Amino acid sequence: MSNQTNQVSRPSPIPTTSSTENFSQRAFNYCTRVVTGEIPNCQWIQKSCQRYLDDLARTDWRWTYDPERAERVCKFIQLCPHEKGEKQGSPLLLEDFQVWIVCSIFGFVDVDTRLRRFKEAVLLIPRKNGKSPLAAAISLYMTFFDGEPGAETYCGALSEEQAWEVFRPAKAMLEGLPELCKRFGIVVNAKSLIQPSTRSRMKPVIGSGRDGAMTHLFIGDEAHQWKDSSLYDAQSTSMVGRSQPLKLIISTAGDTIEGPCHSKQGEVEQMLNGTIPNDRLFGAIYTADPDVDWTSREALLQANPNFGVSVSEEFLVEAQAEAVRNSAKQGTFRCKHLNHWVTAATAWMNMEFFRRCADTSLKVEDFKDDVCIHSSDLASKIDLAATIRLFRRDIDGKAHYYAFTRCYLPEARINDPANQHYQRWKHDGFLIATNGNSMDYSILEADAIRDIQQYKVRELAFDARYADQYVQRINEATGVTLAEVPRRLRSCRRP
Repeated sequence: MSNQTNQVSRPSPIPTTSSTENFSQRAFNYCTRVVTGEIPNCQWIQKSCQRYLDDLARTDWRWTYDPERAERVCKFIQLCPHEKGEKQGSPLLLEDFQVWIVCSIFGFVDVDTRLRRFKEAVLLIPRKNGKSPLAAAISLYMTFFDGEPGAETYCGALSEEQAWEVFRPAKAMLEGLPELCKRFGIVVNAKSLIQPSTRSRMKPVIGSGRDGAMTHLFIGDEAHQWKDSSLYDAQSTSMVGRSQPLKLIISTAGDTIEGPCHSKQGEVEQMLNGTIPNDRLFGAIYTADPDVDWTSREALLQANPNFGVSVSEEFLVEAQAEAVRNSAKQGTFRCKHLNHWVTAATAWMNMEFFRRCADTSLKVEDFKDDVCIHSSDLASKIDLAATIRLFRRDIDGKAHYYAFTRCYLPEARINDPANQHYQRWKHDGFLIATNGNSMDYSILEADAIRDIQQYKVRELAFDARYADQYVQRINEATGVTLAEVPRRLRSCRRP
């Protein structure tokens, strides 16, 4: 029996009375307002909304938009009650951005088979913007009302606590809909939701899950925590027997850019830029653009689509002000409320103040008459190696310092598919590739020797790790004074 036939034969949980609410029109209006700039949004949401509008207008391809399919899912979601907070027990009324997301995922179908277009949806949205409740309601629909016999839905994460972040609200929604559960024979258990008549079920899964699964929907929650792609890969391979499965990845940004979630964001960005076309991937990245001052109100509006709704305006403004004052708060604030990827949850200096010191008009060639310290922090295969030329110039009796940095990484490390950020940095001129799998120190040595010959380098400062041969060869070629920088603080006496 085909999915379409099975779906039609089931009784519908959606009220049959006509509704004055046209969800497809709301999605269209939202995208139009984003594209015209009426609603502040980052470049990725603008491009994704433009893609939606363009796809609606296309007639020369495999896909079409089915408003009834989209409306059906939206109406079901609005039957589901809130799990907690002031709105506990009241219906989950969709905001315009959520309507657009749902209409995108479920509205586009194959012209002939009527099966869904999108096999994967990536939602990268800051905290408290309603990701988990939306995912929970979608999971209930796809498990029990998608017309899929024996549907299997898994809420996946690396820890049991995180795996429950979507399963718990889904369970609470069904507990708040006893008549619906009775009508459709849905049983709510402590750790599973099942429908014995169709053998459909939903449950949390920790790690990569078990063999033998035949996943219809996989929800990957807080994917920024994943160290590798094993969970994602295991669920992907379990979908091969399904006709219209869905991988729903929901997350905020994280504090490492080396995991699969950051790479997935890069994949979405490339798709939206048209670099790598992918008709089966939907993406919504809510963040503040890099050229927007993160301390501004505009940044808050761009990154938080539920600003003033589920996200308290007062809370965000106060948290932003605290992050400006306290450098230790900046990493967490920008990561969780602006969806900026950071390399550490806390900062050892106020990076906003540091950023304001930048002057792109400066040229290293203009400092040939100023005293310089050349410093280095080397690496072997994985980490970046960096050298800095630090110049001192006295102005009105005050010392001013100017730093020019070079960063190096082995070519093999840059070209690893998981390191698209390195490829972008190389393309933008911020990263120098050395040949092979390991750091080619001859390139760093040649650059350092040339610097010492061109500028007034007073000394070569270095971290001793990996630096023995490096500093020895530079010293032999230039006679520069060497200054080892210890890895730990040592007591010292003034002369």
